[in-house]
Amino acid sequence: PIKPTPSGMAIIEQAWKVLVRARRIKETAEEEKHSLQGTFNIGVLPTIAPYLIPNFFPKLMKEHPDMDVRITEMKTEDMKKALLRGDINAGILARLEGMENMDCHTLYFEQFFAYISQGDPLLEKASIKTTDLNSEYLWLLDEGHCFREQLVKFCHLKSAAKSKKAYNLGSIETFMRIVESGKGVTFIPELALEQLTEVQEELVRPFAHPIPTRDIILLTQKNFLRTSLRQLVIDKIRASVPAGMLRMN
Repeated sequence: PIKPTPSGMAIIEQAWKVLVRARRIKETAEEEKHSLQGTFNIGVLPTIAPYLIPNFFPKLMKEHPDMDVRITEMKTEDMKKALLRGDINAGILARLEGMENMDCHTLYFEQFFAYISQGDPLLEKASIKTTDLNSEYLWLLDEGHCFREQLVKFCHLKSAAKSKKAYNLGSIETFMRIVESGKGVTFIPELALEQLTEVQEELVRPFAHPIPTRDIILLTQKNFLRTSLRQLVIDKIRASVPAGMLRMN
């Protein structure tokens, strides 16, 4: 593989610092004017984007046509690196340990729900206990997705590895289609409920207490300058979700 020499790496690192400082000069000027001009790049988790972005993004663009907001789906670790390098301005993700060196702004709290195939005994229950989750076909995202890691940790899912034998990758939507075809159990976030048909809603079951919940945050660097623009995005997102999701239940 082609890679820079040690001297080349030193030059690249210095070049990045120069670019970041130049960008900060422009951002300082824009913030002093409380301007919404300029590009605002946001990274969003793939398990959040399909359900949140349609709720707030079209309305934001309609009300503020001069804003240049660009959204990229990325996993948590990629998002952290992109924030540190200045490739994105903010990230929308689930709060995890080790984010103390960044600014975290809670957007909403989101519960997980079980999505269960017809004929599965779990569908007969009004609510699901974590001890009930012993299905041979438990459809979860692969490693690297905090959605999976949170559920495995919270639910103590010893059977979580079995589903990987049948399906290594996938998305929440892919696993929902598999469940609808009559096979297994998966999990969906609360905002996804708004997009379900009546037939799909019949496959949803809530968890019994304690309910697995994730804290969805907007993450920026500590020295982030465009605070007016950031607050506008935060306010628009909070206004786009059900009021009950703005507090921990």
